[in-house]
Amino acid sequence: MYKISLITGDGIGPEISESAISVLNTIHDKLDLKFDITKLSAGDNALEQTGKALPDETINAIKQSDACLKAPVGESAVDVIVVLRRMLDLYANIRPAKSYPHMPALRDDIDMVIVRENTEDLYTGKEFRVGDSAVALRIISVSASKRIAKYAFETAKQRNLKKKVTCVHKSNVMRITDGLFAKACTDVSKDYPEIVFEEMYVDACAMNLIRQPQEFDVVVTTNLYGDILSDESSQVVGGLGMAPAANIGDNFALFEPVHGAAFDIAGQNIANPSSFLLSIKMMCDWLGVKNNDSKCIEVGEKLESTIFDLVKTGIKTKDIGGDMSTSEFTKQITDNL
Repeated sequence: MYKISLITGDGIGPEISESAISVLNTIHDKLDLKFDITKLSAGDNALEQTGKALPDETINAIKQSDACLKAPVGESAVDVIVVLRRMLDLYANIRPAKSYPHMPALRDDIDMVIVRENTEDLYTGKEFRVGDSAVALRIISVSASKRIAKYAFETAKQRNLKKKVTCVHKSNVMRITDGLFAKACTDVSKDYPEIVFEEMYVDACAMNLIRQPQEFDVVVTTNLYGDILSDESSQVVGGLGMAPAANIGDNFALFEPVHGAAFDIAGQNIANPSSFLLSIKMMCDWLGVKNNDSKCIEVGEKLESTIFDLVKTGIKTKDIGGDMSTSEFTKQITDNL
């Protein structure tokens, strides 16, 4: 029995959380993989009700769970996900970008993953004013850079596709910080002679994600670049609705959709839940590897193939041009599972 903490979030968060619960309950009842789900509050609603975007009881429940699923939250996101990443040392932000049928992808053969360092860079929030200027501290360390580089190379080994890692930086301009990151990745690459290693400036990478996205396998980069490039890669394969993400540490992991709370369609039962459901697939992969549970990995693969087969028929939710509601789309998935 896996204990799963579930932050239901804001906007469309509660709706897609119900989709996630339906899928997890189906897996529990029909596929004999047991989950105990605890719904938790965090985000704008929690801030309004408790005075904290991330209440203490939510933090405690997450720490007592085996893994966390997080629906999108609103304006208070920085006080939720950024805090959890640091608190739980979730140093690797993993964002796959894969072509799915009947989605407006640039090509049908894109299958890459961005491995983003998740604890440093400008996202530490160390900013201050000096006179009429605003200053931000950019912190890049050797230890964090080598740690994320190793994760990227291990990912390339496990994927067993192109077996290539692309280190993205801008060391021709930021010679000290990005220079350190590039050198750390280069040093780690020497331990993986079977993996092709290349370097690319971030502006060139942004261009090549449009020009030849099929050439990428694993991209490793810093926090800010990874945030921007992962949104771009998601759009290259058709949009954020099919884009899951994982925040992974040595002992814990949190899984979430890449997209935001989409307040403009909240409460209409039209949101595509696929990104959140594919996050469950990533969670099953992580739990399976961590606990040597092949059943868990098989269930994750079955969930992804079920979503793939469903969208292959042309079925979509209303927010992306289809005619199905969120709940109807979810029921198709649970029936097929």
